[in-house]
Amino acid sequence: MVKTAQTVSTEGFSSENHIRDFELTIDATGESAPDTLEVLIADYASCYVPALRVAAEQRDAGELGEVSIDVTGELNDDDKLDGITFDVDTDADLDADTADAIVERANELCKVHDALKSSLYADVDL
Repeated sequence: MVKTAQTVSTEGFSSENHIRDFELTIDATGESAPDTLEVLIADYASCYVPALRVAAEQRDAGELGEVSIDVTGELNDDDKLDGITFDVDTDADLDADTADAIVERANELCKVHDALKSSLYADVDL
């Protein structure tokens, strides 16, 4: 199995991305659409939500209810990602040991986490 996308830029730094029947505009300058790093951190968090839900089930923590992730992407002096932080809030009442077990398993399950270099793995506060 493969994943495919087509990216087209007719001018400037904005691109139209075609993924199956969906379109996504990304503007490297962030002027007319989310920039590339904003899309990356949003994609990471979007992948992390189902990873958390599955991890909670696998660690017998039950249903998490609503999951909200505030993502921070710290930039270095070259405007490249230097670190990512997830501040995760759920409806579930989790003790520290259970939360740690869920995060550990979610890190194993999240496909975007797996695709990043280890220095950019999110520091997760659940």
